[in-house]
Amino acid sequence: MPIGRIPVVNVTPSIDGGNRPAKSVVGEEFVITAQVFREGHDAVNASVVLTDPDGVEHRSAMNPVNPGLSLWDITVSADRPGWWSYHVEGWSDPWATWVHDGTIKVEAGIDSELMLEEGARVIERALTVLPDVAPAEAAQTLRDAVTALRDTDRPALARLHAALAPEVDAVFTAYPFREKVSPSPRHLWLVERELALFGAWYEIFPRSEGAVQDPETGEWASGTFRTAMKRLPAIAAMGFDVVYLTPIHPIGTTARKGRNNTLVALPGDPGSPYAIGSPDGGHDALHPDLGTFADFDAFVAETKRLGMEVAMDIALQCSPDHPYVDMHPEWFTTRADGTIAYAENPPKKYQDIYPLNFDNDPAGSYAEMRRMIQVWIDHGVEVFRVDNPHTKPVEFWQWLIADVAKDHPGVIWLSEAFTKPAMMHTLAKAGFQQSYTYYAWRNEVAELREYCEELAGDAAAYMRPSFWPTTHDILTPFMQYGGPTAWKLRAALAATLVPTYGIYTGYELMECVARPGVEEQIDNEKYEYKNRHWEDYEPGGPKEGQSLAPYLTRLNEIRRAHPALRWLRNLRFHRIDDPALMCFSKSRVLPDGTRDTIIVVANLDPHSTRESQVHLDMPALGLEWNAGMPVHELITDQHWHWHETNYIRLGADTEPVHIMSVGRY
Repeated sequence: MPIGRIPVVNVTPSIDGGNRPAKSVVGEEFVITAQVFREGHDAVNASVVLTDPDGVEHRSAMNPVNPGLSLWDITVSADRPGWWSYHVEGWSDPWATWVHDGTIKVEAGIDSELMLEEGARVIERALTVLPDVAPAEAAQTLRDAVTALRDTDRPALARLHAALAPEVDAVFTAYPFREKVSPSPRHLWLVERELALFGAWYEIFPRSEGAVQDPETGEWASGTFRTAMKRLPAIAAMGFDVVYLTPIHPIGTTARKGRNNTLVALPGDPGSPYAIGSPDGGHDALHPDLGTFADFDAFVAETKRLGMEVAMDIALQCSPDHPYVDMHPEWFTTRADGTIAYAENPPKKYQDIYPLNFDNDPAGSYAEMRRMIQVWIDHGVEVFRVDNPHTKPVEFWQWLIADVAKDHPGVIWLSEAFTKPAMMHTLAKAGFQQSYTYYAWRNEVAELREYCEELAGDAAAYMRPSFWPTTHDILTPFMQYGGPTAWKLRAALAATLVPTYGIYTGYELMECVARPGVEEQIDNEKYEYKNRHWEDYEPGGPKEGQSLAPYLTRLNEIRRAHPALRWLRNLRFHRIDDPALMCFSKSRVLPDGTRDTIIVVANLDPHSTRESQVHLDMPALGLEWNAGMPVHELITDQHWHWHETNYIRLGADTEPVHIMSVGRY
């Protein structure tokens, strides 16, 4: 587009030059900036225009934050979901120009009568464009100012001051006199429901919940949706928002993997649920061991009754026994020897999985995937965790997510893209509301801070991170050898650094033994049933007190009680003397004008206790440098009084993390 009469450049957020939408959730604040300037010395001003889903424009004045760099900004938010847009208008400000020039000249006695007459004419021009919604008092105030400027019986300075009176300024503030209005291009803005940004996820293998092993024969009976329902109240009691189910479809038998990913399955081995498809059906079917669609519907209904949502794992890959293999062989990659290529992620090999190839028949394969997703939406699922989306065309995801959103705008997609940054970020731009991250491998203070500042910076306009300390495929050395302190530490950081985090079931039991040579659990639940005997950890049970469930419950209670933790872009780090310690805060002004502030201090060394001084950036907390403040430690229920510099002691013999609420102010 051509540059306007009043140049407006470098509008942010601008995702891929404005070709893709910025994202927020309802009520989430973010900053729009632009450079607005003009030739010469006349005054220039800027407004932001938010266009709501009904096409109604909402115009607000921007703030000049760096006049030397012509930088303007404003904090905005949306009050409802839907497709919004924003653009910035630069405009000539004749009134501000006259106030500046007239004040200088009249006070200096230079061309006083001329300047006062020009001021009167500026106001008269403003009166001609005063909007109809302006009260009659506003117009009368301006007419009185014109009369005062032309009242030659009064001294020039008195006439000037009458025109500069607060009531006149208030009219021009409420109804600016704008000339040469020049809009920037429009930027798309997608506003979604809060779960797209904030939520606590809990992952389960449904077949393990209620699975029973015969003590004599060693044979297993699979858990079902009905038995898994019995686990839901405990998950809800811990404060989780989403129950994430690994794939629940029929599992193939050809090349089925055995325990610990062995190439030969023994009788009774259930196989990986990611090897989807058998004569019982494919991605639109349920594994017969889990139950019927009536059972699944009951599970979804019970989850919602308990205040949670079901997330389904979508893995677009097939076992050799999937119906697609016979019905649509063109949807797979055929090798030179005529065989279908199985999945590989060197050095890992997945002989039990055929990846789908969308390039051979885009129209047919795209349409089938859309039909399949609709099956689960019709059964009450509105959240999907997508397995390895980076192995499918980004073009496909862009189309699929957009097409689903036409009729189901509340659907949320989580990208499990442990891949290169460019692909991870592009998937977010293409439509995924959330993304897995590199959090599991960021364990040092410097690298974790750098990564979180990236996520909470420009990337936050389009990518929402989800932090998982472990998954069913990931068990890092930090978690293998860090002991209970590491498990508390990484859960607390995940729950407070970003708004969305998740744990894999069994996290509360600190399952930390790895299969030799790989960063994943031994006796991996992907390849076998696992009965964790939750009853043993209940009050009065033989393992009472050995679970982190109370700690996770407290973390989720804190997250729900403190709105500051529901946002990402308000993350601020503070200086601390010990390089193994980290301090950060989140602060948010609430609708009643008070401020909710959380300060977190963590010892990232799980093997030692450390002492240090914390140096807070008080203005980042909304306080003066010399202010004091009461803080409430929310894990241990202690109360202290903090200032800019404070002593801290954290470690295995105390707590690895302090989460402190600052008294509302």
